[in-house]
Amino acid sequence: MLNSIELFAGCGGLLDGFEQSGHYNLLAAVEWEEAPCENLRHRLKDKWNMEDADNRVLRFDIQRTEELIQGWKDDPEYGSGLGLDNLIQGKRVDVIAGGPPCQAYSIAGRVRDENGMRDDYRNYLFESYLKVVNHYRPKAFLFENVPGILTAKPGNGERLIIDIIHEEFEKAGYCVLSDLSKAVVDMTEYGVPQNRSRIIIVGLSRDEYGDRCEEMLECYYKKHLASYKVEKKATVRQAIGDLPGLYPLGKTEKYNGKSISHSLPDPWVDNHVARWQSDRDIKIFRMLEEDVQSGQNKYVSIEALKRLYTEMTGKTSNVHKYHVIRWDEPSNLIPAHLYKDGLRHIHPDPKQARSITVREAARLQTFPDDYVFYGSNVVTFKMIGNAVPPLFAKKAALALSKLLEE
Repeated sequence: MLNSIELFAGCGGLLDGFEQSGHYNLLAAVEWEEAPCENLRHRLKDKWNMEDADNRVLRFDIQRTEELIQGWKDDPEYGSGLGLDNLIQGKRVDVIAGGPPCQAYSIAGRVRDENGMRDDYRNYLFESYLKVVNHYRPKAFLFENVPGILTAKPGNGERLIIDIIHEEFEKAGYCVLSDLSKAVVDMTEYGVPQNRSRIIIVGLSRDEYGDRCEEMLECYYKKHLASYKVEKKATVRQAIGDLPGLYPLGKTEKYNGKSISHSLPDPWVDNHVARWQSDRDIKIFRMLEEDVQSGQNKYVSIEALKRLYTEMTGKTSNVHKYHVIRWDEPSNLIPAHLYKDGLRHIHPDPKQARSITVREAARLQTFPDDYVFYGSNVVTFKMIGNAVPPLFAKKAALALSKLLEE
């Protein structure tokens, strides 16, 4: 078993894949947001029988790295915590995994921000990640992020952030691919039913592996990880087609104190409750779903969708607001901002005329049904969208364990 630490753990998509692989012993997980921490603790207790999950999951700001490692007391936001050293108690840390929040590197985020996210503090969270790596000197680390990290230029915009990261990893004594564009992974090739590409940077300790590092990295990407590719991409139908249908009620009702416009699942499935939709949106969704199902495809082009939005709402938008996911293809990307609305993730069935549920988003992210999410739609959609798909994480973890065993 390889001892591991998880940084920027979120609700545990990456961590869950590592646990599913059966090759890792989680020593500690670090996350600063409260809701993901609570969900992760539930998961570690309920699924992975970690009775000490309340201690093992550290809710703290990784930028305060020295306190994170040594422990902290009576913080107004984070209370008191043991710190990583007290949890680990001198055990060898073999692997550190995690990826800093990607919004600062996201191309979409840079387009929306008037300063291209150059001044966003999240550009430099990798430094905190590296401080933890430097302290524990693991055999390897796995760093996940968006491909936009390859083109982001923070601060004065003179240098690519990826060049800075590469340089700092090397200074710390860790070897990574010389051309990190080769570390970009299309997760549909690994069975994830969603168009999601991510950069997966594996670093190997030069102290541990010396001159073999470059050869080992080539082996990781080209042999071990590639061996888990699927012959045929998974589809939306395979992911969510067996879930109970949720149909318009024709009126607004109450469930657990919240308004609903669609029926509840029968039989019951956790987290599978449709958000409330207005009569107007139900009408639009059904029109778009029938257009796709019939093959007429009147509303496929961006311009047609923008015109429809203006006709139905009286508003204008520079981007098209609607997208029906297709039964027999992978879904479009499940993003963190799915919590704001579901207009870009409309269910394919015209009879249901709704956006996707939390459970459907979770399935498209390959979370198993026994991962029950706690919290509001805002909280749960955001957590799921920010996560690494556990199915891919399991394969990445298995490939890394094979590499280190060799």
